[in-house]
Amino acid sequence: MPTVDSPLTQDERVVTSEVLQGTLVDLLDLALVGKQMHWNVYGPRFRSVHLQLDELVELARLHADAVAERAATIGSPPDGRAGTIAATSGIASPAGGWVKDDEAVATLVAALRSVITRLRERIPRAGDHDPVSQDLLIGITADLEKQSWMFQAEHSSG
Repeated sequence: MPTVDSPLTQDERVVTSEVLQGTLVDLLDLALVGKQMHWNVYGPRFRSVHLQLDELVELARLHADAVAERAATIGSPPDGRAGTIAATSGIASPAGGWVKDDEAVATLVAALRSVITRLRERIPRAGDHDPVSQDLLIGITADLEKQSWMFQAEHSSG
């Protein structure tokens, strides 16, 4: 079994690992929800919503990778398996099938709200144990809050 020499104590590593794992799951699920909406969206704003969903999915995947690598860096194996995501994500599962553009946007607004709320709860926990991970979470939160603002602006335009 590989070991990683981390500057964190065992207690710091345990708490930080929990924070990072929860964030990883939420980001991976956010990317999946975004792709589900992307593939099934229709309506008069199809193109703009379709492209905006691609931006969000790319951002969520990039941040998920950074979170997984941070977890590995502190000696915690990241778990992005489908079963883990399904069992522990904080995002409500979207309905299947075609989704009207305004419904797709509303779904993403709700998903982003859920992820951001959970991130904001994790930020102080991370900071109490690992300011490097806390900094990562703060940057992710800022990016997702910007996406939330843009989706909310899209939703209110309809």
